[in-house]
Amino acid sequence: MFAECIEQLTAQIDELNQRLTRTRLVEHHAPQLLEPVGIGPDSVVTPDHHGRQPERLNTEAPFAALCGVSPIEYSSGRRRTRRLNYGGDRQVNAALHRIGFTRLRHDPRTQAYYERRTQEGKTRREIVRCLKRYAAREVFNLVRPVSRTPVF
Repeated sequence: MFAECIEQLTAQIDELNQRLTRTRLVEHHAPQLLEPVGIGPDSVVTPDHHGRQPERLNTEAPFAALCGVSPIEYSSGRRRTRRLNYGGDRQVNAALHRIGFTRLRHDPRTQAYYERRTQEGKTRREIVRCLKRYAAREVFNLVRPVSRTPVF
């Protein structure tokens, strides 16, 4: 009984140490990512696609597609609408999902946006898709490499 308790507590200690390490890394390398509402160390560490192929990510659109939050248009008869993209990196998509729902719970601007879009007739899924896209745009702009070339 005590051995099981010790194992559980050791696992919790290890998990907390990992979270603390992530927080320190983010604070050291990209502190600007911790300023917006809903973005925390767990969500920030995941979207690391800039380092792999930065030439593919000139704008936020390829980043959104890579994250799986770009809208996909589909139609049936006269109805034309967009749906969630089920492709892309699922871990990054899940992080953007957490950011969106954290903002829905704690950010008054996001809550007002949700109410406004609901009154416009949008479904919850459509609103969540939009929130994830906005979050991807914000994360991209925060981590985008700054051009070192002087502009004349």
